[in-house]
Amino acid sequence: MRVISGTLKGRRFSPPAGKWPTRPTTDYAREGLFNILQNQLAFEELSCLDLFGGAGSHTFELVSRGCEDVTYVDQFAPCVKFVSETALEWGIGDAITIHRQDVRHFLSLAGKKKYDYNFAGPPYPLAWLDDIPNLTFEADILAEDGLFVLEHNPHRDFSAHPRFRELRKYGKTYFSMFRH
Repeated sequence: MRVISGTLKGRRFSPPAGKWPTRPTTDYAREGLFNILQNQLAFEELSCLDLFGGAGSHTFELVSRGCEDVTYVDQFAPCVKFVSETALEWGIGDAITIHRQDVRHFLSLAGKKKYDYNFAGPPYPLAWLDDIPNLTFEADILAEDGLFVLEHNPHRDFSAHPRFRELRKYGKTYFSMFRH
């Protein structure tokens, strides 16, 4: 895996993901998404949330593009450890707040901080994946003009959700975009 653009562009990282319950977003899909986001968001001014952060590729990409306030959430201890160690090694630890926590629990406790950009990249077979948009909006964590992006596979359809705005497809990786 690699960082696509920004100050960390080209940096490679290899999580020891032998038995990890993760599915990192491909470089191709992440690059496509960030090309869209680059035209919509000023990363330097944003507060960002990375739910189901996994190996940290989304978090690292945000920091590389100038975001100084990224909250990373994942419950799997080896992922959290890897992201923590990589952030320290790369000297970007001050830009990332790390929570080792179940996403549902994090959302149930949230509500005080508002994020301008929320990303969720859950495991595709997650039993409650369809509930993520509603749980996110019920947690009241998206800023007024904020953007929420949910990664999923072609077997899901969120177009009927009242806050759904658009769908982007990169092979078998889909990004549903929602606005507050």
